[in-house]
Amino acid sequence: MKVQYQPNPQYILNTFILFFIIHSIQVGIGIQGFQRIIFIEAKHDAWISVVLAGLFTHVVVMIMIKTLQLYGPTDIYGIHNEVYGKWIGKIVNSLYILYCLWMFVIVLINYIEVMQTWVFPIVPTWVFSISILLLVIYGVTGGLRVIVGACFFSIILSVWMLGVIGFPLRFSDYHHLLPVMESSISSILKGTHKMTLTIIGFEILYVVYPFLKEREKVSKFAHLGIAGTNLLYLMVILITITYFSAGQLENTIWPTLSLFKIVKLPFIERTEYVAVSFWLLIILPNLLLYFWAAVRGVRRTFEKKRKGLILIFSFVIFLVSLFFNSRTKINQFNDLFASMAFYITFCYPFILYILALIKKKMASLKEK
Repeated sequence: MKVQYQPNPQYILNTFILFFIIHSIQVGIGIQGFQRIIFIEAKHDAWISVVLAGLFTHVVVMIMIKTLQLYGPTDIYGIHNEVYGKWIGKIVNSLYILYCLWMFVIVLINYIEVMQTWVFPIVPTWVFSISILLLVIYGVTGGLRVIVGACFFSIILSVWMLGVIGFPLRFSDYHHLLPVMESSISSILKGTHKMTLTIIGFEILYVVYPFLKEREKVSKFAHLGIAGTNLLYLMVILITITYFSAGQLENTIWPTLSLFKIVKLPFIERTEYVAVSFWLLIILPNLLLYFWAAVRGVRRTFEKKRKGLILIFSFVIFLVSLFFNSRTKINQFNDLFASMAFYITFCYPFILYILALIKKKMASLKEK
């Protein structure tokens, strides 16, 4: 496998689209209920945890971009092959592929749980799983351009939800935010750590990088995408803390969806039903991008055909999704993944950057 990868011109994307890719993959299933998880740790200073998580994400993305720039048009699979060698590189790539598929399953089973809890309690899991997987197969088969189109329209068509979620502001009590910094620093940092599952997704940059046209602008649009996500999460956590009492928030599993329950429109009686159903459009970029990244990883590492991989992955994911039929199992799966994702997403980029620098330095010394 070559380290550098230069896609055909018809697959190259304008760099500004990276904003939509980053933002759409970060906003998914996590935004429905992250407030409760953070609030349990940091109380009314949970918004500070959100800000810190966002700032650290900017630092990690900066390191990721520096790593990619060392090798030119490449992706994480090519970098692994160069840094670790052929065989160890394949093992590390396989682990990264499993990470992408694991994240896909996380998004899928959590959304199915929300649909069964809020809208269709008697519809079995396999019906939702097959329906969503067929949609994903269709999108991934269309290629990266189709997936990017889904990212773009996911953001554009969901803008209306920002206006609706602002309805609770008239009932908000801003004294819930005071006093600032009452929680200990350790509690705030624990809250920051709990943001992992909510804010990850930006690591997709490792895979889409060679498909971007003007790579000198990658940093600009990547950071803009993350900033947009951070502002959205900050707005949602502030609205949630000021609207709910402490006791209510600690016992509300999906605070964001609960905010829709107070919205009453002349033509819609149950706004939360619309929001939950519409959420499929929001999580679709998550599913498409992670699935595509996994398929691309196998193609780059083992040079297998895409069509067969898509069907095999879909069948395995379908079987796995049937196992998670209770809230307890889903929570355990989420917690296990979040603990691993923290190291893969927030710590590993620093290690990979250092190893890449050492490898480059050793190569330059050999040339001399």
